[in-house]
Amino acid sequence: MGLATGLSVGRADHMNNARAGLVLGKFMPPHAGHMFLCDFARAACEQLTILVCSLPGDEIPGDRRTAWMRELYPDCRVVSCDEVVPQEPAEDPRFWPIWRDLIARHVGLVDTVFASEAYGHRLAVEIGARFIPCDPLRETAPISATMIRSDPFGHWAYIPRPVRPWFARRVCVFGPESSGKTTLSRQLAAALGTVHLPEYGRTWTEAFGPEVAASDLDAIARGHVASRAAALRLVDRVLIEDTDPILTCVWADMLLGERRPWMSEALAPADLYLLTGVEFDWVDDGTRYFPNPEDRRRFHELCEQELVRRGLPYEHVTGSPEVRFTHALDIVRRRFDLAA
Repeated sequence: MGLATGLSVGRADHMNNARAGLVLGKFMPPHAGHMFLCDFARAACEQLTILVCSLPGDEIPGDRRTAWMRELYPDCRVVSCDEVVPQEPAEDPRFWPIWRDLIARHVGLVDTVFASEAYGHRLAVEIGARFIPCDPLRETAPISATMIRSDPFGHWAYIPRPVRPWFARRVCVFGPESSGKTTLSRQLAAALGTVHLPEYGRTWTEAFGPEVAASDLDAIARGHVASRAAALRLVDRVLIEDTDPILTCVWADMLLGERRPWMSEALAPADLYLLTGVEFDWVDDGTRYFPNPEDRRRFHELCEQELVRRGLPYEHVTGSPEVRFTHALDIVRRRFDLAA
């Protein structure tokens, strides 16, 4: 009660006079609770400023969190602060003066502070603003950033779409042509209720023909990366990829006998690779190149060598389509602790 002393405007007028509003936090990561607070504040004031605070060594970089908040709130003013300042009053006797100065420099004039935590009231007093509370018991969105960081898959519904790629995991079905990759990818995605990312090489060759030059492999790799970036926003925890740019490197070995300079890079590998065998009959669908059994075996060997050379985690999947699917699904569920 004592903290309210000194407020220049009566409580009943707070909501009617909010012009320059402020929400601040770490947003590590942004979640549904943060969005409820920011949506509330945006609707209750004329112009909302969102201050994203970060410190060296944070689990999620401050610039990434700032970018998320700017995407989520393009009509708000989102500013960042990476100054090393005390996080609790007990850490420094000058805690409140430090924060008054910080807000004055990074935000400017504020007449209303919106918060779901008790600090908001004292902060408002310190900077000469009003305080408007919002869902202090977190009844609307019972979630915290700590809960999400400790178990993102268990709280997936509370993670905004732009943030999900940070926590999503990727499984790449990897192997030679005509080895059942597409079928297995689709089966896994359907069973897990998530997204299957088609092979971009097929998309490219079906559009422009099967004759492939080095520049085509460059375009295929870029297309896959772009497709992945879009698909990661749609996933339910795990993205199933039908090949990836690392497999494009093996294609370069098989088709051209040499690699492009970019192929020696890390290439953002998946979290798990499922290496398909070549026990199926080769099927000519107009976009395939190596019907010879020896070439198929060599292709498979090069695939495995590539995974080993890069030190990537992989599992063999062989047998009939039914056996492969059952085995692969079990592997993925165990690897990422997904309930059956």
